[in-house]
Amino acid sequence: MSTPEQNDQQLEAMLAKALRRPGTQAIQVHDGNAPEGSEAVAVPVEAQRCGLVAIVGKPNVGKSTLLNALVGQKVSITSRKAQTTRHRITGLRTEGANQFVFVDTPGFQTRHGNALNRSLNKTVLGAVTDVDLILFVVEAGRFQPADAKVLDLLPASVPVILLANKFDLIHRRAELAPWLADMQGRHAFAEIVPMSASSTRDVGRLVTICEKYLPQQPWMHGADELTDRSERFLASEIVREKLFRLTGDELPYTSTVVIDKFEEEGRMRRIAATIVVERDGHKGMVIGEGGEKLKRIGTEARVELEKLLDAKVFLELWVKVRSGWADDDVRVRSFGYE
Repeated sequence: MSTPEQNDQQLEAMLAKALRRPGTQAIQVHDGNAPEGSEAVAVPVEAQRCGLVAIVGKPNVGKSTLLNALVGQKVSITSRKAQTTRHRITGLRTEGANQFVFVDTPGFQTRHGNALNRSLNKTVLGAVTDVDLILFVVEAGRFQPADAKVLDLLPASVPVILLANKFDLIHRRAELAPWLADMQGRHAFAEIVPMSASSTRDVGRLVTICEKYLPQQPWMHGADELTDRSERFLASEIVREKLFRLTGDELPYTSTVVIDKFEEEGRMRRIAATIVVERDGHKGMVIGEGGEKLKRIGTEARVELEKLLDAKVFLELWVKVRSGWADDDVRVRSFGYE
């Protein structure tokens, strides 16, 4: 039976062979061991390296899961529902002399053109114009029209790593080589990285690969910071995640959460939030029979927030109907979208 290291070597050779073209040098395809990361230490400013790394892709390819894995803590919410991520979320990772400023983006929306989706797409476009590196995330072995539309948005001036995520779900890996060769023909990718965002080993390997693209410049944030988002923002996101996870596909993705009150009292947080839906029927879905669904949303959000904020949390939730808010530019901005 082959060892994991032998499997890696075989896959590396297979992919390199598939991607090699006559008269050209084969693009780098990474699938090897990653060195262990070191904890952040004091580094002279002149030795520091820091860069912006955008994570882009169509909805539901694992961008937020990847960001959380890269940071080492949850800073971006996840669910099965498309368009869970709605904001530009920054996650920070500092190792040795290197500081990575990872930027998670909403999945680029091509199906609907309402005000909310125009705002989300604007966020995506803004994130890729002024970064040092782009991680273009697709599902390994798959490339759909929605993926192609995102790829067309990427500027030629920024190096792009093709990140073939969910690689662990590919059972016949020999079939992946032709797909990777096809992908190389679609864009001049700087590198190709088959991986799984759920694998600590793969994530460490990706960090090592990204290091070379960081420019030499002072860090943008403190060595112990994990995100530039406020506790208030994280509270709204955690409530929205529980909302989506506990209502499944019943509730339209246009529902949102607005923080009405966020008070700090030492190691205590008092939070009041409103869940905004578009129809009376949606309100009933969120509240549930006897208020049980809303109570469960609140309980799960409170428990996670207490862990995230390391504080006691008192959370009040309300549900309001705001018809057509997702197609109203003014209201979309008032709810915190760009």
